[in-house]
Amino acid sequence: MFGCAPREQGNSQIDYDETKKMVVDILKTDDGKKAIQELMMDETMKQSLVMSQTEVNQAIESTLTSEKGSEFWKKSFEDPKFAEAFAQSMEKEHEKLLKNLMKDPDYQKMMIDLLKNPELEAETKEILKSQEYRKHLQTVISETFESPLFKTKLQDLLIKAAEDMQSKETQSKKEDE
Repeated sequence: MFGCAPREQGNSQIDYDETKKMVVDILKTDDGKKAIQELMMDETMKQSLVMSQTEVNQAIESTLTSEKGSEFWKKSFEDPKFAEAFAQSMEKEHEKLLKNLMKDPDYQKMMIDLLKNPELEAETKEILKSQEYRKHLQTVISETFESPLFKTKLQDLLIKAAEDMQSKETQSKKEDE
């Protein structure tokens, strides 16, 4: 009789925080982890946890297009490290996309039309004639001439040209004789 009888009101209700701590402690034990693993392996539980592709798409779409989502992305892309990591993660996909587009006849036609555009041509000429571009070009050329690799290549080309000229002179002298 005493086992089924309610205890005093104060002792019978366990505090919420104590219950929470107890449940968390139980889940952290090996037995708790094993019970969760078994639960996750159950097919009916898997079915109830798996979301359909349309639900996932809708969730992503609503998150990306929401005001909070757009604010999140704006703030994220202001961080140079995030922007760099994002760009690097997408680099291969962008390269693949561009290569595929370059093979597409419609895209090729659009690019040719763009390059033939008189406004673009005029702007390009204006940019190429600007003082700022000329200074930049002068800097690039100076840096190129100072490069040890370029100096070596230039030297090799000059030596090869001198050897070619010398061999031509030798051949012409032999022909004259």
